[in-house]
Amino acid sequence: MTIAELHPAVNAALNLTCFVFLVAGRMAIARGDTALHRKRMLTAFVASSVFLVSYLIRFATTGAHKYPGEGWDKYLYLILLFSHMVLAVVLVPLVITSLRRAHRKDFVGHKKIVAFTWPIWAYVSVTGVIVYLMLYHLAPALHG
Repeated sequence: MTIAELHPAVNAALNLTCFVFLVAGRMAIARGDTALHRKRMLTAFVASSVFLVSYLIRFATTGAHKYPGEGWDKYLYLILLFSHMVLAVVLVPLVITSLRRAHRKDFVGHKKIVAFTWPIWAYVSVTGVIVYLMLYHLAPALHG
């Protein structure tokens, strides 16, 4: 397996890692464990940041990848991909604002913004994995 073949799987693993830490961070704050919440959310941020850099490198080196085949699966893929991309762009300032408010100990403001940030971040992370699975595994199985 070449790096070009492995790279998308690494990116999907980074998205999945981010999602796991988002859920774990939410569980920690629900229990009132702010120290653990902070560690888990920063880990989610690092996973997302590494993903973003890795994705940009992959895109710069191999370009866009066209979904092979036609049919219901392509339409579902395009809907998921489009929503993933739009929300990923929206997510960047939300995450930065959320982290900045927490860092400044503005927990009232932090709680208000994460009411939007967390579900969008979770959706973007999960759809990143689904888009990968559809493009590299489902489509070849259905149309290969």
